[in-house]
Amino acid sequence: MSAGRPLNVVVTGGSGPSGIAAARALDGAGHTVFTVGSDRARIEAAAAEAGSAVTPLVCDLADLAAVRSLHSTVHSMLAAKRGGVDGVIHLVGGWRGAKGITDQSDEDWDFLERGAITTLRNVSRVFYDDLAASDAGRLAMVSSTAVGRPTAGGASYVAAKAAAEAWTLAVADGFHRGQAGAAGPGSPAVPAEQHSAAVILVVKALVDAAMRAKSPERTFPGFTDVTELAAAAVGLFTSPAAELNGRRVLLGQVPQP
Repeated sequence: MSAGRPLNVVVTGGSGPSGIAAARALDGAGHTVFTVGSDRARIEAAAAEAGSAVTPLVCDLADLAAVRSLHSTVHSMLAAKRGGVDGVIHLVGGWRGAKGITDQSDEDWDFLERGAITTLRNVSRVFYDDLAASDAGRLAMVSSTAVGRPTAGGASYVAAKAAAEAWTLAVADGFHRGQAGAAGPGSPAVPAEQHSAAVILVVKALVDAAMRAKSPERTFPGFTDVTELAAAAVGLFTSPAAELNGRRVLLGQVPQP
């Protein structure tokens, strides 16, 4: 369960509507929030929109050295609290599609691989020890229902999302082996308690207030509002890690693939 204390949470991909919503909800729940983007002006504006206590940080998450520097910066800011990072909500993404298999471009694949896979690999590797040490460690990424029903036109997108899911499940296995899969103190027969979890939040697509205002005639069937995604992110910290770790949590009103 939650540590019952204010937590330190990093929201990556914080400049977009989902990042703003997640940062706002986590801040509203009393947590210390660092929101991360690659463009200073955009992430500072997003943080201000999310809440006055939300701290904006600039980082190219596809650059491992930059992510290590981000980690050092966050820890420096948390030095007075003597705490590490308890959660990473990874909201970096993007869509590229084509007509079919033969016109899937290398440029689109490079964009998707960088955004969906490389950023996740870097962030999870650099912050892994923090999340594993926390009594309420959480890593969450957002994936798509399309992973269960790939289309030719979305081949590169779905392949990148599937790879990101596989990586997240591997992180979940690492948490399990280091915690519930390890012997507890005093007796090798007594398992330790699971306290960290890696989770995949699955949506058909996301929608926000600006999208609804731009297309008031649309109903966006099966779409997940970014406020629902944000509420799910907050809820991860109040749900038992053992029940979350390695799960694909479906959001919105769409059938499970």
